Amino acid sequence: MSPVVEQPAKARLITDAPHPRTVSVTLRYDGADPLAMRIVFPPEVSLDRERGEVVWAFARDLLESGLRLPSGDGDVQVWPCGRAQTVLEFHSPDGVAVVQFDSAPLRRFLRNSYALVAAGEERQGIEVESELDKLLHRS
Repeated sequence: MSPVVEQPAKARLITDAPHPRTVSVTLRYDGADPLAMRIVFPPEVSLDRERGEVVWAFARDLLESGLRLPSGDGDVQVWPCGRAQTVLEFHSPDGVAVVQFDSAPLRRFLRNSYALVAAGEERQGIEVESELDKLLHRS
């Protein structure tokens, strides 16, 4: 079993409502998938609550760079909002979600994840040919 970092955090959903809604999320990093991190949102924020929790996976280094400067040009974008907050924007076929976090818990999460797998060491131990064979279903 690979080492995992899980950390609860508070996220503010930014909508057109007069006040942002705060929800509890889980920040997750799994050493078995060292390039990615995940944010797990509770079912009540899903457009389809019957599907259960909503999980967004994206590059750990995207969060790292987004804490300092606007980053990302795909489905996930991250940027600092002043010195103490960070905004994440998630794009899907169903719509866009904008979520604001205090930056300190995100930094703590990254520090804990780097304690498991240091920056730059994510690809160590990955057998590229073997992984390609798995992806392409070659034996």
